[in-house]
Amino acid sequence: MKVFLTGGSGFIGRRLSAALAARGDEVTVLTRSANGRADGAGIAFIGGDPRLPGDWQREAAAADAVISLAGASIFGRWTRRRKRSILESRTASTANILSALAARKNTKRGVLINASAVGYYGFHGDEVIDESASHGSDFLAGVCAAWESAARTAAVPNGRVVLARFGLVLGEKGGVLRKMLPLARLGLGGPLGSGKQWFPWVHIDDLVGALLFLLDRDGLEGPFNCCAPNPVRNRDLARALGRALHRPAFLRVPGFLIRFVLGEFGNIILRGQKTVPRRLLDAGYAFRHPELAGALAELFRR
Repeated sequence: MKVFLTGGSGFIGRRLSAALAARGDEVTVLTRSANGRADGAGIAFIGGDPRLPGDWQREAAAADAVISLAGASIFGRWTRRRKRSILESRTASTANILSALAARKNTKRGVLINASAVGYYGFHGDEVIDESASHGSDFLAGVCAAWESAARTAAVPNGRVVLARFGLVLGEKGGVLRKMLPLARLGLGGPLGSGKQWFPWVHIDDLVGALLFLLDRDGLEGPFNCCAPNPVRNRDLARALGRALHRPAFLRVPGFLIRFVLGEFGNIILRGQKTVPRRLLDAGYAFRHPELAGALAELFRR
């Protein structure tokens, strides 16, 4: 397949583009830092900003599949300017992709896979959340809803749109684990707030595997939760990480301190949702790392 990828230079994008190239797909990565170069492994790079129209749209229109991962990071304190960047980086990128797809002349069946997040559902207690749940009312839920709403209008000739709602990604070189490790290695990786909040996680290999699975199966469209089938509470994550590092993990970080330092973003850490990948499982995807302990052990072996 000819696959066009935005956000391909990030942690997830690098892993995904390598996996696509390794199986023989022709991959073009949109990046703001390079143009016209290739890495020798079946991956080409084209310069451009997905938030702005440009020559890159011709490449997107010529592809069999477009995978959109672009979006400003949500990690950190949310100022008014930061919130605007988080929203506009996603909706503007999607609008420009749709403009490219609308001009698509290829009559082959195409696909748009648009990234989103399980934050779409907002905050919940112990309720099990699958793809049938409605979106929440907090800022991140609103961003995800707006992002998905734009993608649903995609004019993919003879094609389909997949909305991939990511859980919190665990990887050896990025994702949420990279942010947790420094404190955990010091023995300061205890529960955050009450520790009862649910943590919908996914191993990077399973996230990439799920995206390839969704790419290859013509009958699959609409929303899919891309998270492990066994979410854990924050306190259980802290204990599992402590065991994996042979460090204590009992020192609780007060919720008021997290909110003081991180502001509104602190709620993402202190609250959560018990999200499960119902549609992925029903479609036959087999997770390589369904349990947290095994996923962490595998990552630390790397």
